[in-house]
Amino acid sequence: MRNLTATICLAVALLLGSAGVSWSQDFQKGLAAAHSGDFATALREWTPLAKQGNADAQYNLGVMYNEGKGVPQDDKTAVMWHRLAAEQGYADAQYNLGYMYDIGRGVPQNYKTAVKWYKLAAKQGYARAQYNLGVMHQIGEGVPQDYKTAVKWYKLAAEQGYADAQGNLGAMYAMGQGVIQDDVYAHMWLSFAASSGKENASNNRDMVAKDMTPSQLETAQKLARECVRKNYKGC
Repeated sequence: MRNLTATICLAVALLLGSAGVSWSQDFQKGLAAAHSGDFATALREWTPLAKQGNADAQYNLGVMYNEGKGVPQDDKTAVMWHRLAAEQGYADAQYNLGYMYDIGRGVPQNYKTAVKWYKLAAKQGYARAQYNLGVMHQIGEGVPQDYKTAVKWYKLAAEQGYADAQGNLGAMYAMGQGVIQDDVYAHMWLSFAASSGKENASNNRDMVAKDMTPSQLETAQKLARECVRKNYKGC
């Protein structure tokens, strides 16, 4: 069997953002300040909003405490704010909270709880959460090892153009893990990841190509072109 490897690493999303923005004047003032590097003003504007239950403000305060921007770095406080936003269905906060449980940052490491929060974000279409669920099902962290479920989550993220998921999905096709072994689809998905600069995917694609006939390679390239036209959906 070819010695193909999937990219087994968890994606991180601890970025200052404003998904699901509440367009209040105070929130926008804080957001403009944060974008200009004035985190003291952002903190002053967002803290009252966060205490009133504004999920956007809660999430962004969680990021600030996580990264130590405008406040002393404090993982426990970051977890508190992320949890409050996550409990309101805020996907970015759900993902970050899952990640913090995954690595044991600000909370005791707990893979099962990480899976819980990742799944909530993943069901909202959050590609990084879908990818991480794929990883956890593939290696059996927090859930029983299940290649078919890993493939399901990888495919959902891959269809959004998430390169790491495309590479892992390609490797699963190449090894016949969770899907029927298929070099053509393996080559297609690995090519997408390779085109995004993923060296591991490029190496795996080249390894798969060595065992393919010219006709198979032509088919893989044709499928790839069609898949791109469909924005990776239903490939």
